[in-house]
Amino acid sequence: MKKTTIIAEPGKQELFIIREFDAPRELVFKAYTDPKLLIKWMGPKDLTMKIDKMSTKSGGSYRYIHSDAKGNEFGFRGVIHEVEKPERIIQTFEFEGMPEKGHVTLDTARFEALPGNRTKVIGQSVFQSVADRDGMIKSGMERGVLDSHERLDALLAQGI
Repeated sequence: MKKTTIIAEPGKQELFIIREFDAPRELVFKAYTDPKLLIKWMGPKDLTMKIDKMSTKSGGSYRYIHSDAKGNEFGFRGVIHEVEKPERIIQTFEFEGMPEKGHVTLDTARFEALPGNRTKVIGQSVFQSVADRDGMIKSGMERGVLDSHERLDALLAQGI
């Protein structure tokens, strides 16, 4: 399975993003937690990413910025609640460009080892409302997720 699956059931405040990668779990986990690797794959292909801060440990936090060709910047931040290497990351996520503050999601990424040195990543995002979740979907997040996964595939194929 090389396809990204996004599940967003009507009327629910959560969504799931599921993807299998042709790489060992430890390597995929490293790509999610190493800032030098994260900037190479996270986000839409047409944006560049810089990391303002990133402490990928339980109790840490992060802030990164995506920029487009016109110089527009899009900031994201969160608090990392738990890192259990190489099994799970639990963190908050907030897009700084929302007109009102407080649209924070609770994100959990689970990394499952599969036969053949493969890894399944199951991401769950819990939104504060169905409207917030639906707004995120309508914002074009699917394109960013699909681009990210394609870029991560390419990075993992290099053996990082």
